Amino acid sequence: MQTLTFNSNVDSPAPPTIGVMQGSQAFYAMFCEESYIETVRKGVSNRPRQLIEEKANIVQTNDSNRGSSAAIWRLPTEILSQIFLYCLPEDEYLSPTSSMAPMSLTATCRRWREVAVGLPSLWCKLWLEVGFGDWQQRAFYYDSCLKRSQGCPLSLALQSHTDWSKLQNLLQPYIRQISSLSLCFFFSDSPFMMADFCALEDLTVYKYGVDSVRAVHRSIEQLPVNLRRLNVMDLSFTHERLDFFPDSPWARLTTLEINLDGLDAFTRLLHLCPDLTSLTIIGTSEPIQALESVVHTKLQSLHMCGDLLFDSIGDLSLFDVITLPNLRVVEAHNMGPSQWPHEEFKAFLTRSRCPLEILIFGGGVLTTDRQRAEYATLMPSLNLIVDPVRIDDCAT
Repeated sequence: MQTLTFNSNVDSPAPPTIGVMQGSQAFYAMFCEESYIETVRKGVSNRPRQLIEEKANIVQTNDSNRGSSAAIWRLPTEILSQIFLYCLPEDEYLSPTSSMAPMSLTATCRRWREVAVGLPSLWCKLWLEVGFGDWQQRAFYYDSCLKRSQGCPLSLALQSHTDWSKLQNLLQPYIRQISSLSLCFFFSDSPFMMADFCALEDLTVYKYGVDSVRAVHRSIEQLPVNLRRLNVMDLSFTHERLDFFPDSPWARLTTLEINLDGLDAFTRLLHLCPDLTSLTIIGTSEPIQALESVVHTKLQSLHMCGDLLFDSIGDLSLFDVITLPNLRVVEAHNMGPSQWPHEEFKAFLTRSRCPLEILIFGGGVLTTDRQRAEYATLMPSLNLIVDPVRIDDCAT
């Protein structure tokens, strides 16, 4: 449950204390009866838009007579705020120009607007776009919503069809609040400069069109100092491309999702990111004649998935040259028609002496009963999962 913060300047009067509520039997019964509260919460969770419409009708029909039938008028700010939070979609960014919550909540009645505007949690996950339409009007809406976050951490999804300058100027007063950022380069050929986003911890980058590739690469050359999680699955990185990036910004990453081209890119990546604890890779990997050996002491979770376009990850000679002494989870998907490199992987486990806890073979990984039995013998406490229909996140 999200933490509720209220602005005393816009909040409605404070609700009665428990003692006062106990003095009013009807009032107390309405708020303390578990079945009532549970019904409200379930109703909001399952059908938020319908609930908003129903409550709006109640407000309209009972505006002149706020008797016991208009229960909405007696809900304290805390309960109404909880209802508003349930109205938000769980996994979607909110467009300030849409007719959905939270914007719809501000147009129902004055009290709803006061509660919604004074609830920062409603305004912390926003979708902002530049490149078409009336930018002045959009900028007004965007800035109004950003101000309502009242200093709380922001999770933003940004999309540009041209250049990023207008959005970057708009966001300048809020860069110390932005903790999560999703950038969509929609045929945009200009970089998004974020080195001064000192609060940014999580970054995801998408691109559409070949014109955007150079802009994305320039954008991630200088990463913010506190960035820890990076998702660049939409781009393919070779060893040469990774050599182009300075070591220091990548060295602080702990979680990385990336598309690699070549096994030598994998070993370069481990050198580039010494603090990684979780790595998800997708891509095609041609066999390499000579790979440098690398030991990475912090990596705990490794997820691998062959590029679905080619359905092959090549010769996994990678296990011959890497040592991961702290590895706990390995998950593999879509490795192509060849057998899983059993002997190389078993030697890798023995060499690494890692505390492997979970080994997952998803769809597109060919292993035998004998091979899986050998893993169980090598590591008796290993949880080995074989699920041919399992789809890894990196493949979706």
